[in-house]
Amino acid sequence: MPAMKITAVDTCILTVPTSHYMAIEFPQHKLVVAQIRTDQGLEGLGYGLVFGGGGAESVLSYLDTRLKPLLIGEDPLGVERLWEKMYKGDRGVRRVGIAGMALSALDIGLWDVAGKAAKLPLYKLWGAAADRIPCYGSGGWGKYTEKDLVAEAERYAGMGCRYYKMKIHDPDPAVNRRRVEAVKKALGHGVRMMVDVNQKLDVLGNIRQARLLEDFDLVWYEEPVNSDDNVSCAEVARSISIPVATGENHYTRYEFADLIERKAARYLMPDVCRANGFSETLKIAHLAAGHGVAISPHVVYEISIQVAGALANSFLVELMDWMPEDLFEDIPACRDGAIRIPERPGHGMSLHKNAISRYRSS
Repeated sequence: MPAMKITAVDTCILTVPTSHYMAIEFPQHKLVVAQIRTDQGLEGLGYGLVFGGGGAESVLSYLDTRLKPLLIGEDPLGVERLWEKMYKGDRGVRRVGIAGMALSALDIGLWDVAGKAAKLPLYKLWGAAADRIPCYGSGGWGKYTEKDLVAEAERYAGMGCRYYKMKIHDPDPAVNRRRVEAVKKALGHGVRMMVDVNQKLDVLGNIRQARLLEDFDLVWYEEPVNSDDNVSCAEVARSISIPVATGENHYTRYEFADLIERKAARYLMPDVCRANGFSETLKIAHLAAGHGVAISPHVVYEISIQVAGALANSFLVELMDWMPEDLFEDIPACRDGAIRIPERPGHGMSLHKNAISRYRSS
């Protein structure tokens, strides 16, 4: 049988409204969509979630003009070779930021084709460590009132989540402590918590803030400093008693290797829509496994579960319950604190039949 060939990559941007609570901070997100077509009828869905929507048009432009032409006529089952072709295809632009996000969308789509060709969900194609992945409820944005925080946390707990993550964005560390305390009191002992700084503090500010939170037995203290500054992240990790998590704004195995070597985090959080797709995220995770570091993928839980299900060192996936019901078909649900991985071939996700007509913006 002749090799399969990619005949087209259809792309667009979907502008999608967020749910009630997230809309307080982010009224919409954008998806950069890349649908890979083949001459044998198999199709792969690739996409990248652009938080808040900023930069989505740049991701689409780079994908269309620099990366898509490298795939037309190629065998989509040569995923590693095509990843290398895209990664090395433009020596003047590093595969981070816009370029990394564009490559991610295409790599996700290629793996979707590969899984469908093998008639296997990706987590089984990659090794199948687990078919149910524990999750944590994520939100707690800085613009929330305490009432909003508690309501959202209780909603996640009602879905079975045994973990909840909230932001600590107030410039006054005492205010952040009060907000954490209010949520902790509402949730009780059955739900553990994490906090997320989102790169808003320097080393001394993080040390001061973390000391006010030590008695809450937090699972982790996330992204304490600017994501470009691994040296300062490592200093924070050495200086506070709460385990540090970071990585959502790191894009390559080389950046994650530096975090690991500096002992800058106990939990690494690659985002498959940023970290150059499934291919690079798996390499990052295996690198972490060799150093006893856990992986907790950042957002896009509906496809991150495929990566987590293939890894013995995965910890939790991030359930950020933001999307409308008519964006995807059969969105995996949290039950008893975990998400069961669909047995559908590939990554298991497909756009709702009306999603493009309803949400397409470019």
